Amino acid sequence: MSRQWAGLLGGLILAWLAAPSLGATDLPAAIDLRAESAQAAKAGGPLIVIYSRQGCKYCEAVKRDYLKPLAANPRYRDRVLIRQINQDGETQALTDFKGGTTTHARVASAEKVKLVPVVAFYGPDGRQLANPIVGARLPDFYQSYLEDAVELSARALKKP
Repeated sequence: MSRQWAGLLGGLILAWLAAPSLGATDLPAAIDLRAESAQAAKAGGPLIVIYSRQGCKYCEAVKRDYLKPLAANPRYRDRVLIRQINQDGETQALTDFKGGTTTHARVASAEKVKLVPVVAFYGPDGRQLANPIVGARLPDFYQSYLEDAVELSARALKKP
């Protein structure tokens, strides 16, 4: 085998081995809900939180197909902040909407998240600005549900 072919084959093998890490769909983990929701409200939009868990293929699809593209969309990218809360994050530290110390799992439980994915829309006080999107729903309509909730949330932020 020629050196050129060996190099190409080696590169393909390395790309194949690295493929799982390239497909990672995790979004930034929530760290401080109070600060993150205030930052989003200042920009005129909601803090969007996806409640997820490891191994949830529906969560991965929602993150990959809807939330990541929304975050990159020029119409929304400067108006929303998207964070992930891991329902199975028992030791993942988090500051809640009131400034208290908690974990991802405890916040998910307090929000009564039982099945994932759940995409929720919050204002600076932790108030939900639109109904959460529960489950993966129909792919043909999910983008519309998401955009409608963002617009409804933005309008709710403008109300006193």
